[in-house]
Amino acid sequence: MATFIVLLGPPGVGKGTQARILSETKKLAHISSGDLFRENIKNQTELGKVVKSYLDKGELVPDDVTIAMIRDRLFRPDCGAGAILDGFPRTPAQADALENMLKEFKGEVNAVPYITAAENILVERASGRWTCRAHGHIYHEKFNPPKQTGVCDVDGSEVYQREDDKVETVTKRIRVYIEQTMPLVEYYRKAGKLIEIDGTQAVEDVTKALLGALNK
Repeated sequence: MATFIVLLGPPGVGKGTQARILSETKKLAHISSGDLFRENIKNQTELGKVVKSYLDKGELVPDDVTIAMIRDRLFRPDCGAGAILDGFPRTPAQADALENMLKEFKGEVNAVPYITAAENILVERASGRWTCRAHGHIYHEKFNPPKQTGVCDVDGSEVYQREDDKVETVTKRIRVYIEQTMPLVEYYRKAGKLIEIDGTQAVEDVTKALLGALNK
């Protein structure tokens, strides 16, 4: 029986890190909707062209396009045992569509870990992020600064702060995420699948809590 896990958490809570660790530990494919969008746009697939046309206009990608992209990804061989879904679903309507889709794979959403933290902690974490210009290596001015200020440890290229990592942008993104995600959190809570995890702990402790809850 395939295992499907939906991972929820606001920007700055370390969801991407935990998704990668979970993927390796549980031997499940990690499907990030953001990565999928970028991959399809880069490879100029038919779906990628459609996605780009919406993003270029600053509009949200419609559900049917996102769902088609997720379905396409789930048919790849590495999803045979299931997958960790990161960034999808975002709404109860998408969650319903996902349940219907997973029936095709003789599966369902087994668990929904929701990693949480107070807004001020999230803002501090997310707004301290700096990115290497050449290959996208990630640093944090407080938790993981480069050895030499402004220079990537790995390839020596410039380290800069993206617009969407600045305090004002991050604060807005976090508030929007929490407002938009609340109906989804309640949807999975009612379904008895939500597992709340304290995201203010050290990375290893969050992982331990996650794996402990999932193994139950």
